[in-house]
Amino acid sequence: MAYKISDACIGCGECIDKCPIEAISEGEIYKIDAVLCTDCGSCVEVCPTDAITPA
Repeated sequence: MAYKISDACIGCGECIDKCPIEAISEGEIYKIDAVLCTDCGSCVEVCPTDAITPA
């Protein structure tokens, strides 16, 4: 199961640096490519707003 980023995202960039497979793309609200996401949870651990949840 992949993760998704909600509109609680503040665009801080913490998650993009932690993703080992570069499945996260930048934007006003960051996005996770569900096809690439391996459900490792690295991004969840660093999100300061808890905006990353299971899809």
